[in-house]
Amino acid sequence: MPTPRLLVLFGSQTGTAQDVSERLGREARRRRLGCLVQALDSYPVVNLINEPLVIFVCATTGQGDPPDNMKNFWRFIFRKNLPSTSLCQMDFAVLGLGDSSYAKFNFVAKKLHRRLLQLGGSALLPMCLGDDQHELGPDAAIDPWLHDLWKKVLDLHPVPLDLGIIPTGIPLPSKFTLQFLEEAPVTHSEEQHVARTDPQDPPSELHPFLAPMVSNQRVTGPLHFQDVRLIEFDITGSGLSFTAGDVVLIQPKNIAPHVQQFCQLLGLDPDQCFTLQPREPGVPCPVQLPQPCSVRRLVSQYLDITSVPRRSFFELLACLSPHKLEREKLLEFSSAQGQEELCEYCSRPRRTVLEVLCDFPHTAGAIPPDYLLDLVPLIRPRAFSIASSLLAHPSRLQILVAVVQYQTRLKEHRRGLCSSWLASLDPEQGPVRVPLWVRPGSLTFPETPDTPVIMVGPGTGVAPFRATVQERVAQGQTRNFLFFGCRQRDQDFYWEPEWKELEKRGCLTLVTAFSREQEQKVYVQHRLRELGPLVWELLDHQGAYFYLAGNAKYLPVDVSEALMSIFQEEGGLSSPDAAAYLARLQRTLRFQTETWA
Repeated sequence: MPTPRLLVLFGSQTGTAQDVSERLGREARRRRLGCLVQALDSYPVVNLINEPLVIFVCATTGQGDPPDNMKNFWRFIFRKNLPSTSLCQMDFAVLGLGDSSYAKFNFVAKKLHRRLLQLGGSALLPMCLGDDQHELGPDAAIDPWLHDLWKKVLDLHPVPLDLGIIPTGIPLPSKFTLQFLEEAPVTHSEEQHVARTDPQDPPSELHPFLAPMVSNQRVTGPLHFQDVRLIEFDITGSGLSFTAGDVVLIQPKNIAPHVQQFCQLLGLDPDQCFTLQPREPGVPCPVQLPQPCSVRRLVSQYLDITSVPRRSFFELLACLSPHKLEREKLLEFSSAQGQEELCEYCSRPRRTVLEVLCDFPHTAGAIPPDYLLDLVPLIRPRAFSIASSLLAHPSRLQILVAVVQYQTRLKEHRRGLCSSWLASLDPEQGPVRVPLWVRPGSLTFPETPDTPVIMVGPGTGVAPFRATVQERVAQGQTRNFLFFGCRQRDQDFYWEPEWKELEKRGCLTLVTAFSREQEQKVYVQHRLRELGPLVWELLDHQGAYFYLAGNAKYLPVDVSEALMSIFQEEGGLSSPDAAAYLARLQRTLRFQTETWA
């Protein structure tokens, strides 16, 4: 009798949905179910009509947007010509991950659940809505939901009596085996490894371009609380092309002291080389990883040892631990009852994988190398808005980077992996190359030359609009209106001389909000309201496009409320009509946002 198959498909932006999906895969295997876990855009979506049992795990990003690795699936599943019986053979469940402080909490999961029902699918149980705002995180909703899910699934596919469920204390086989080589192979430089096989192909995640860093300049004043960098790369000969609104992805690395400490804890020789083999047929090796590979390279460039470990990390670590006391503590952290304590130990202070392993040294020293890729997630590339136009800076690419650094109750400062790594690179001390590639962003701009553009970009949110203004000015488009906000004129007013020069030339209307230069704080939404007549004239009578970039938590709501107020006061609209007007702007792409948490 063939093993019943469960398909788990995920859309993940930061890795949480992927981690939950991997957990589902492990729990399925413990129940003797065959299980395939895959990103939605990696799965051939036309095959869904043949799948009997599918769990969808999807995050909601920005203002109700699907993650990048499910956007193709999203477009396909909402095609109007799909028959209403397309998925009539499918039992499904949807698990959503979101943050209830945002207006469109779990919007993607809710919309997907409705669409699957419209296409004839049968819901095994109501959708799960995980919430980052809960004191225990998404697991507060996920744990009881999974309990109900497995009851439903096992009613359909009971565990064979002669096998039984594999207990949670017994580790499942690792996904891969590391076969260490007795002799070090002839090594290739990083440049050789990432070089594109076909120079006609643009750089990609598999084959990034190693861009020389030209300059790395701090652009905030010495008294400003945050170190913000303007970084420029030379992309001559890269094949890279981009327009305003596009983003660059950068693959960061762990610093050498952390790599050395990790190898010492686990008893690994950083110079030893290995090849990677999957245990099961059909399971691909991580395509980014060269074969053969050194331990040093694996740890420095691929394993995210400074990430905050998730619950699944503690579950596997407990299975692998030979030390009684450490194992008991790890089991407690991985249990449903221990989530408050785990949150206090790990999530709240942002304790890293490396720091946890230091706290459990006997367990760390006993981790079989085969489990490294099961235990530690891969480093994810970081996306930055491109802050320059090729029309103004040919063969150059610039980004504006806020260096992430903050203090928790732990002694050592918390640091963002990518921003701190980039800030540490100094091209004046010698050649520096950074692996990067480009993809389209979420902002698209009107091609008609006379269409006005209103841009609201406080802080580093102004980065994509610098590219926009440069591009539009080079094309002779001068109806550019920029609302910029920061704390103080002399500390974090990015590109002030450039904006002033464009104002003099009549190419830009600049409106500023310096929040800390008067007793009462003033933000960009206040400036919008003050200039309500102009905003209404541009939007309603001149067909302007409106753009917003910045922090996702408060800015979109504050700016939307300011616009609603303008529509009512200047346009004489009722509150429902103002809401409908705003929705129409969004639907016709005349109101676009690019926000980040």
